[in-house]
Amino acid sequence: MAEVLVLVDHTDGTVKKTTAELLTIARQIGTPSAVFVGNNVEAARPRLAQFGAEKVYVIDNADVQDYLVAPLAEALAAVVEQASPAAVLLPSTPHNKEAAARLAIKTGSGLITDAAAVEVDGDTVTATQSVFAGSYTTRSQVTKGFPIITVKPNILPPTASQAGAAVVNLDVQVSDAAKGAKITDRQPKQKSGRPELTEAAIVVSGGRGTGGDFGPVEEFADSLGAAVGASRAAVDAGWYPHSNQVGQTGKQVSPQLYVAAGISGAIQHRAGMQTSKTIVAVNKDEEAPIFELVDFGVVGDLFQVLPQATEAVKQSKN
Repeated sequence: MAEVLVLVDHTDGTVKKTTAELLTIARQIGTPSAVFVGNNVEAARPRLAQFGAEKVYVIDNADVQDYLVAPLAEALAAVVEQASPAAVLLPSTPHNKEAAARLAIKTGSGLITDAAAVEVDGDTVTATQSVFAGSYTTRSQVTKGFPIITVKPNILPPTASQAGAAVVNLDVQVSDAAKGAKITDRQPKQKSGRPELTEAAIVVSGGRGTGGDFGPVEEFADSLGAAVGASRAAVDAGWYPHSNQVGQTGKQVSPQLYVAAGISGAIQHRAGMQTSKTIVAVNKDEEAPIFELVDFGVVGDLFQVLPQATEAVKQSKN
């Protein structure tokens, strides 16, 4: 079977859940091979092997990591040239989507971004997307070259399948043309003790209705072991960090449960969370657009509803 390349999402060798999900999808298409960019592959190998990576292509080149996007695309093109893959899968982040687009041009292949589902029928790979701010659901197939697909997190539970994860070191040379934008500084993200927003199984988000008080939202999220998100209105008002924004211009999430508290449901926000498996909304305005797409809606004041829900969750754990 042909190889399927999976770009590893990791932090200093600690492999994230999104990579396990992509390796699970890759096994349906062909033989999974991981592409590891960095210098701590031995820390990552056990988890990559656990989820089926037969090979691990290692690109340990500072130029790939110290410049924005373009060097990564060149590195992936070098792996493609060696592996002749049946498909390339990447976690769906702004950085990876741009790299995937550049890779598609370099290889003359088709690109599908933000896939919410990937299905395989023989040699045919079909991706499902929510497009035009969530107004339509499409099913797409690549007709030229091989599929390059960026995949949203949480679209399926990862399943283990032990493999060898044999390391293949690649010497990738980055062109001067790809060094137009250099990363001059990095700051580690402050740890909140909550799950990463894009990987969380449960997300509780607050919006304009919080009035800037995210206390009830955070307490309810913590009772569920959930991540905390925010609408664009809340972020623009300075009530919550931009890194927590959910929406078309923020992060796109697809958790098992999404709770929107005090969020009207503008198209901008819906585009970032509409593929969530179950959606619950709490809003005082019974005419709020958010109620058009929810599975469960509560018409009420979030400052009354969320504390009651938090208490109920805590009591259920006793």
